[in-house]
Amino acid sequence: MKKVVLFVATLCYGLSYAQEIPEVDITTRNSWFKAGLTAGVPMGDAKDIASFNVGVDVRGQYLFNPHFGIGIASGYNHFFGKDEVDDFGVIPLAGFARYYFQTEGVFVGADFGYGFLTNVDNSGGLYFNPQIGYHNKKWNIYGYYQNTFAEDITIRSLGVGVTYNIMFK
Repeated sequence: MKKVVLFVATLCYGLSYAQEIPEVDITTRNSWFKAGLTAGVPMGDAKDIASFNVGVDVRGQYLFNPHFGIGIASGYNHFFGKDEVDDFGVIPLAGFARYYFQTEGVFVGADFGYGFLTNVDNSGGLYFNPQIGYHNKKWNIYGYYQNTFAEDITIRSLGVGVTYNIMFK
């Protein structure tokens, strides 16, 4: 965890001394809102207390060029408890980056931020969600391995998601 904090602090320090920030022109060709659904099976500590999970995925994305995009991600992932364990959830608040190999086809990416836990004593922890999938102009279909590293428990899920792209005007 210390290495992550040091990396983020170094990154912020370096960005604060940037020479010039270029203007960003938001158009339907480089920016859009993504909304969709996810479904997965719990892994690690979570598999002992939850049977499966479903969620909502929302994102805002900006493309620097046809191959590299960044943005913000959030949503809600609901885990269905088993063996008399109450249901619980994860609300991620993250930044993300994606690399698109072509204008239509395979992409890789990851979300990095904080996962807020609901209906548990712990408040949350570091959130990391690597993805690989297929995209076209309107849809993204992907597999993910979501991780929330809380103080006493690590919530992991392996699943699939689909999002629809809503273009900004």
